[in-house]
Amino acid sequence: MQSRTIGSLRVSIVGLGCNNFGRRIDAAASRAVVHAALDAGITFFDTADIYGGGQSEEFLGQALGARRAEVVLATKFGIAMGGVPGGAKPEYVRQAVEESLRRLGTDRIDLYQLHQPDATTPIADTLAALNELVQAGKVREIGCSNFSVEQLRAARDAVRAGAARFVSVQNEYSLIHRDPERGVLAECGRQKLAFIPYFPLASGLLTGKYRKNEPTPPGTRLSDAARAKDLLTEQNLEVVEALLAFATSPGRALLELAVSWLLSRPALASVICGATKPEQVQANARAGGWTLSEAELSDVDSIVQQETT
Repeated sequence: MQSRTIGSLRVSIVGLGCNNFGRRIDAAASRAVVHAALDAGITFFDTADIYGGGQSEEFLGQALGARRAEVVLATKFGIAMGGVPGGAKPEYVRQAVEESLRRLGTDRIDLYQLHQPDATTPIADTLAALNELVQAGKVREIGCSNFSVEQLRAARDAVRAGAARFVSVQNEYSLIHRDPERGVLAECGRQKLAFIPYFPLASGLLTGKYRKNEPTPPGTRLSDAARAKDLLTEQNLEVVEALLAFATSPGRALLELAVSWLLSRPALASVICGATKPEQVQANARAGGWTLSEAELSDVDSIVQQETT
């Protein structure tokens, strides 16, 4: 497994997104997924305090056990949970990190990310609180999620001299959802921020399991999800069919195309794919090995643009 960097952290180019833990799968199934990831060479694990109402962090910490030192552990804070408003006020930052450390069963978080902007709290206050955590050794690096170009610049300008700054931004990005190309990726290049895409497989749409004119497979993420009506559109399914034909022509899989295409993007550090079964983890780990040529990248862009216009 190849690796890239997020600040001072070295991570595998394919990571494991743990948002299914405690929500779609229990502790035993989560453990099997984590162990499969470790065996496949995955060293980057991303979760959040809100996932599974806190159980994702608990299940991940339990599954890692004595192998905690082998991985880069990332989590997020800031979304309301358990009746607590959330946000990014300094007092909440201090409270949230202690609860995440407890649930994860660790004494440090490698990458601590603000899950979403908080318009009610000056970003300078949040950054000062996060810097305290870095200085205390509870957090190694800090990042953000769902930030716009303007918010990234405001955060950059608010950092005190010598204090910790955001080293990463995690936003939605895939062959289907390309909003980061409208400025965020370029800003990452300017600020030397690592970019981490979430929903890289568009909630499974880019795995090939959802096909045009075929029923949605029962028990899959989009079989009854609220996102299904937004994702399983005729236009998106046309894109999938075209991309599937492109990928399978040289004997590849759509999953490989989705992951390897992301890894060709500027500033991208690691593709965090979710999984509910060990075999999915194994497939995800193998999916980053297709080095797309400039001609192939151009062909992919042409396919997506043609099918969405």
